[in-house]
Amino acid sequence: MRVDLFDFELPQERIALRPARPRDSARMLVVRPGNAAPFSDMGVKDLPNLLEPGDALVFNDTKVIPAQLEGVREREGVTARIGATLHMREGADRWRAFVRPAKKLTAGDRIRFGSDPGACLLGSLDATVAEKGEGGEVLLVFDLAGPDLDEAIAAVGHIPLPPYIAAKRPDDEQDRTDYQTIFADKDGAVAAPTAGLHFTQGLIDALDARGIERHTVTLHVGAGTFLPVKADDTDAHRMHGEWGEVSRETAEALRSVRARGGKIVSVGTTSLRILESAAQETGALQEFSGETRIFITPGYKFRAIDALITNFHLPRSTLFMLVSAFSGLGTMRAAYEHAIETGYRFYSYGDASLLFPDDGQ
Repeated sequence: MRVDLFDFELPQERIALRPARPRDSARMLVVRPGNAAPFSDMGVKDLPNLLEPGDALVFNDTKVIPAQLEGVREREGVTARIGATLHMREGADRWRAFVRPAKKLTAGDRIRFGSDPGACLLGSLDATVAEKGEGGEVLLVFDLAGPDLDEAIAAVGHIPLPPYIAAKRPDDEQDRTDYQTIFADKDGAVAAPTAGLHFTQGLIDALDARGIERHTVTLHVGAGTFLPVKADDTDAHRMHGEWGEVSRETAEALRSVRARGGKIVSVGTTSLRILESAAQETGALQEFSGETRIFITPGYKFRAIDALITNFHLPRSTLFMLVSAFSGLGTMRAAYEHAIETGYRFYSYGDASLLFPDDGQ
């Protein structure tokens, strides 16, 4: 499909730079394709009454690490400042990363992250560029490994705010809390599963009282989620891999939900992508562990979910393509036009939507 079909104009003032407080006070647009009135303006706190007892919410329990590193490359007495965003771990001592400016690096270069040239070694982290790939991607091999490397990254790294926020303000200590869901448990993401940011303990208590089940999957969101689709056609776009897991227990529980007629509601596109990666052709979920590069565009037949809670996404992005595949391109273009006109807040710290499928596709 032509990528320009997924383009739209978003006023800059609609981009949220901080989350709603409290988190569950965010607005939520309910989208029911095919209804006479397909859009309902509601709030995240209304969610328990929009679901039925026996339905199940599926959350991503990944935890964001401070994966934005700033450092210095020194080669034959010449230095260059380097920024790196870690996006996929490939071993105890190595990470794939997107770097800038990539033209300043070659294989074999050494980078010192966390300190200026001539500073003491305390608070620094050294790495070697083992490989250089396309699109600014490199493989970094660090001098530390395992828990020692994790501790060093936590000490010198920054929360990798999305570019549309980072361009307007620097990250701060508040982001270390704001850019983490209450379900965060497993280190490895470099971007938050942002639909989960809306949930508070109070909302969870209300969902429990309503009889809504909660289950977790893991997808370590990579920095590739921020990359624009530069191709003119979706067939030419290459997705970056992300590691994920659906446990046997979760797969069994969700099969039981479906068997008794309950709905599986994915909290976020990340949960959706790993669930769809674990689904058989019949729709039955199986245990899954590994890398996924699933790319969902209109025409895709969803197998694992019945509804989706998600934020509002960037134009021409793979995530806007995904929601258009789920609820219909025409419906989602109209929904986003409605959201812009009525003041919804967009992107990672923005408001939410509850999407139901376009069964007429």
